Order: sequence, then C-alpha cells, then structure tokens
Amino acid sequence: MLVLNLLAAGPQPGETVPVFPLGTVLFPGMRLPLRIFEQRYMEMAKACLKHDAHFGVCLIREGEEVGAPAVPETVGCLAKIREWDMEQLGILKVRVEGLERFRLVETQATPSGLILGRIERLPAEGDCAPAELAACAGFVRQVIEAVGSSRFGEPYGYDDASWVGFRLAEILPLRNPVRQKLLELTDAGARLAILHRFLREQRLIA
Repeated sequence: MLVLNLLAAGPQPGETVPVFPLGTVLFPGMRLPLRIFEQRYMEMAKACLKHDAHFGVCLIREGEEVGAPAVPETVGCLAKIREWDMEQLGILKVRVEGLERFRLVETQATPSGLILGRIERLPAEGDCAPAELAACAGFVRQVIEAVGSSRFGEPYGYDDASWVGFRLAEILPLRNPVRQKLLELTDAGARLAILHRFLREQRLIA
C-alpha cells in the first residue's frame, strides 16, 4: 500500500517515484511495451493508472529484472502508461512513453521489493542545429516510414536534435552501456555527433 499512498499524495519533497529496473534503456519520446506479472509492479502500475501518475525506468546495473531488487543506474527516464490490456489473468500488458530524464538521489526498497527513488529531473536540452542533423534526421525518417508510425509517438521532431538523437539511440544496434551513456549526455549536439559517426562507420549513411 505504500506506493498507493505515495502516488495519491502527489509529488513529495525532492519528488519520489517508484522505480522499475529493466534490462533496457528508455529514452524520452520512446514507446516501450512491457509485460508485468510480479505483484510489486502490478501494484505500481495499478496505482499509476488510478492516479494518472508516472514511474521511473532505469537500466539494471547489477541484478535481474525478476526476484530480489536490482541495483539501477543513477540516470533514468520517467515513464507514463499510455495503453494497457490484461488478455491473460495475472499478466498486465502496457505500453509506456518516455518522458523526462532524471537522476536518482537515493533509493529505498519496500517490503514487497519495489524500489522507491528520490529523484531530480534533468533540465531539457537547449535548441541546437548541428551539421549532422539533416543526415541523421533523414535516416530516422526512412526507418519510421519502413517500420510504421505505430511504433513511434507523434509529433515527429525531425528538426529537433534531441528528438533525432534519442530516436537513433533507440533504434540502432547499440549495447546497453552505450545507450546508457547516450541517455546521460546533456549535450544534444555531442550525442548526435557520436551517432552520426556510428552511422557513417556502419555505412548506413553516406
């Protein structure tokens, strides 16, 4: 019941949110399907739906998704449940959308094993138009047209270096530690330069 009381009360001093450690990195604007079956996360999801609240997603640094509470990375992304369904009893299917990034200040685990994190939101990145933007945006546009728009949330920000960079970090075949570093970067131009170099090295763009 702790998470229900927490979300019902609204944001706490310093803002405290339930944290879902996963074996993947969630980026702002990213849509991510999840299958939830552990009781601690069922309770979390129900509370978020009831109170129109969000939770935090962090890449696992140590541990596993199932079982004892894992050790999360300190920078993660807030998630909002956009769609949900329970086709099978005991298994909740949701699709979440990544919102703002945050840094974990401290964590504690409830008796059920749910991690509660006190967080600080990272500031939004400033506008920039690096030289790599046009080529990177063109590649993202081709992927979205090929895969279908249902996987990517609108509106599309092809002229936004942060949006394009996060979409590249999401769709390219990168290792999770690399994705985590890209999430932690606070310079959209630097992130795009790294990804542009990767695209050229892989001969995905000219």
